[in-house]
Amino acid sequence: MIGYVTVGTNNLPRAVEFFDKLFASVGAGRFIESEQFVAWSVSPEQPGVSVTIPYDGKEATVGNGVMVALVLDSREKVDALYNKAIELGATDEGKPGPRGELSGFYAGYFRDLDGNKFNAFCMEAPQA
Repeated sequence: MIGYVTVGTNNLPRAVEFFDKLFASVGAGRFIESEQFVAWSVSPEQPGVSVTIPYDGKEATVGNGVMVALVLDSREKVDALYNKAIELGATDEGKPGPRGELSGFYAGYFRDLDGNKFNAFCMEAPQA
């Protein structure tokens, strides 16, 4: 159902450099771009993440309660993406680990260089 999600930036070149490196670490690349907007995905048929300078010309701000969740297929990939984000200058919002309130949910949280909140997660089969 979701085609892509968009977060705002006040410095598009800096944001694009961050996301190029971050998303390359999970095999995603650019699939749409213009002077104001860039989007990444693992393929054009899969959901993506984009960053834009706001079209209304006003400053980009972070939405309270807004978060982009990036699904991966293993704990190792969640850890790697989270660690790559931190290496690139993201801030920690919760180190990767199991989240007890949801059975099999393993996630790490970070904020990008503009303060947008992201979550890298995987769903694991419950242990018998």
